[in-house]
Amino acid sequence: MTSDPTTGRTPSEHERIKAMSLSRSRRRRCPWTPLDVFATGEHHSPPFVPSSPTTLLGYVAARTEKLILSTVTTLITTDDPVKIAEDFAMLQHLADGRVDLMPGRGNTGPVHPWFGQDIRQGIPLARENYALLRRLWREDVVDWEGTFRTPLQGFTATPRPLDGVPPFVRHGSIRSPEIAEQAAFYGDGFFHNNIFWPAEHTRRMAQLYRRRYAHHGHGTPEQAIVGLGGQVFMRKNSQDAVREFRPYFNYAPVYGHGPSLEDFTEQTPLTVGSPQQVIERTLAFRETVGDYQRQLFLMDHAGLPLKTVLEQLDILGEEVVPVLREEFAKGHPAEVPDAPTHASLLKAQEEVNAA
Repeated sequence: MTSDPTTGRTPSEHERIKAMSLSRSRRRRCPWTPLDVFATGEHHSPPFVPSSPTTLLGYVAARTEKLILSTVTTLITTDDPVKIAEDFAMLQHLADGRVDLMPGRGNTGPVHPWFGQDIRQGIPLARENYALLRRLWREDVVDWEGTFRTPLQGFTATPRPLDGVPPFVRHGSIRSPEIAEQAAFYGDGFFHNNIFWPAEHTRRMAQLYRRRYAHHGHGTPEQAIVGLGGQVFMRKNSQDAVREFRPYFNYAPVYGHGPSLEDFTEQTPLTVGSPQQVIERTLAFRETVGDYQRQLFLMDHAGLPLKTVLEQLDILGEEVVPVLREEFAKGHPAEVPDAPTHASLLKAQEEVNAA
């Protein structure tokens, strides 16, 4: 709930929650139509409001037909893996399989003691909780004992995953090589939230994950499933985009009162300019991480009013994404797989069972 620096007005919790669901958007056309994925974060402290991602995603599932629903991220260290298993299996059924999961540790330290955990145990918690989550999705009856939660005896998580196929998992991390290793170990996807860090750091994390993915026998480094974050602000003319976005950047809670907009856009993937500039810079991300399967954009942040966010979604969906799809498809290496879907995972499982 960030104040709009140009008006001084701060939206209410109700306004922000309704805006996230876009229930007050244009009635005749949904601006998500040209897009593939909608993802939401999870936070439990003011000024954030999305404390219940599956509630929001269930609402969005009922209003869409093709959109893949995901989190960025589900707090694997503080959420109970039993509840994660059940919540996302339920969401899977409601959305007919259009669900991914992105576990992560989040970026708000105090959340750990609020949920009875020690932030200093973040990596061991992430490992243990995810190992249990996998078993809960893949085994009908689970006997389990670990370090951080009470044991389970003869436990069955309900509902079971749709068609016996758990949601595809992309482990989200900005800075932790241990999480890249965890993703590689299980043959899961890896998502680097490519927002605050320079390209060289992103390159190292992606390369580590790709090497370890191959090391654990899941395929070649090129076959690993990589996703990136990004953030943009666009207008027809780049000068108009910079002029309009500058006050929002300067006072944003996350990166305001720090480097200048020019320095930040030079040193990180933030792109403020024309649609063509966004296209060119996004296509260049392949030079950093290789061919990859998912690109998310942070669109609704820094106090931008809903009207502006909807305009940005229109530009993204109508002028940017179609070109990105076409250009990414050109010269796409045959050995690089498409992003997994429920249908493709189900087909692969059926082939294994038949063999």
